[in-house]
Amino acid sequence: MQGKKSERLIQTVLTLMSVFLICAVLTAAGAQEQRFVLMSVGAVFPQGAATMVREYVGEEDIITTQAVVVQPQSVSSDLTDVPDDIKLLIEDAQRKAVNEKKDGAIREMTYGEKSATDSVNGVLIKDTTEEDVDFSHLLEKPLDLEIKADAPAVLLFHTHTTEGYEILDRDWYACDTSSRTEDASRNIVRVGDAVASELEAAGITVIHDKTIHDRQYNGSYDRSRATVQKHLKENPQIKVVIDIHRDAMQENDGTKIKAVREINGKKAAQIMIISGAEGGKITDFPNWRENLSFALKLHKVNEELTSGIMRPLMFCYRKYNMDETPYSLLVEFGSEANTLDEAVYSGHLFGRALAQLLNEEKNEENIID
Repeated sequence: MQGKKSERLIQTVLTLMSVFLICAVLTAAGAQEQRFVLMSVGAVFPQGAATMVREYVGEEDIITTQAVVVQPQSVSSDLTDVPDDIKLLIEDAQRKAVNEKKDGAIREMTYGEKSATDSVNGVLIKDTTEEDVDFSHLLEKPLDLEIKADAPAVLLFHTHTTEGYEILDRDWYACDTSSRTEDASRNIVRVGDAVASELEAAGITVIHDKTIHDRQYNGSYDRSRATVQKHLKENPQIKVVIDIHRDAMQENDGTKIKAVREINGKKAAQIMIISGAEGGKITDFPNWRENLSFALKLHKVNEELTSGIMRPLMFCYRKYNMDETPYSLLVEFGSEANTLDEAVYSGHLFGRALAQLLNEEKNEENIID
C-alpha cells in the first residue's frame, strides 16, 4: 500500500511539473503552437491536469481547442479529397439515414448570368439599389491595404454561428434533421476554419472568432458587432472583416435549393458576396463604396481562379455591420441544402482567392483617387 501511495505521489509531482512547463510554453507561443501544446495535453494528461490548463488559458479558449482535437482536419494538399473529419460524419449519417423519412426534395441549381442585372469584366452583379454606381471604376480602383506579416490582418466571424448543412449528398431531406447546430465540426464555423487555413498557409495572419451569436436569433447582429468592435480595438491593424454565413433557399412546395458548381470533378457550394449601400432606411454607412470595390475585386479573383464558383454579387440596401471597416463583407457559402463537404471545399477555394488578392494588393502602390 505504501508503495502505491509513493507511486501516486511521484506521478502527481511529475504531472504538476509538466503542467507548469506547459503554461510557460503557452505564454511564449503563438496561436498555432498553443493549439498544438493543448492537443498534446488532452491526449496525455489526466483530467486534473486538463483542469489546471483550462484555468490558465480560460474556459472559452479550451473549448475552441477541444473542437480541433476531436475533429482533426485533413492535411491533404488535394482539395478534392473529403477531409477525414467529414468522412466520419458521413459514415455516421449513412448509418442513421435508414430510419429517416423523406420529407422534401432538394434541387441543385447553378446561378449565373440569368440571375444578374449587370456584368462587368467577368463580375456578375445583382443590383437591387437605385444608386448610380460605376462598377468598372470601382473594380479598377486600388485598395488601401497595408498588411503586416506579424500582425492580424483578417477577422473572420459568424453572426449566425449555428448555421449548418446536410451531411449526405442526396436529393431529399428529413425534417427531423436540424439545419442548425452548435457543433463547430459541422456548422458554418467549419467553413471558416477552411478559409482561415488557406490564409495562414499564404502567410496572412487571421483571427477566426467562433463565438456563438445566435442562440437567440433576434439581436444576432448587435452581438456580432460587439465582437467585431472588440477585435478591432485590440488589433487596430485588421483591414479585412468577413462575416461567413450560409444561405437558405426554399420553393413554395417545400423543395430546398442548393447552389452548386462542379469544380475539378467535385461538387462545390456556390459562393455569394453581399455588399451593402447607404440609402432608404440605411444610414451612417460612409465607406460602402470601398466595401463594394473590395467585393468586386474579390469576386473577380475567385472567378479567375475557379470559374463558376460565384453566384452574382448581391449589391443591396443593407449594412450588416459592414460599416465597421472599409473592407467588410458578408459572404454566403451555399445553402442549408448543400453538404458540409461542398461548403468546406468552397471555403478552401475562397480562402486561396482572398489570400491571392491580399498578397497582390499589398505589393502595389495603394493610392486611392
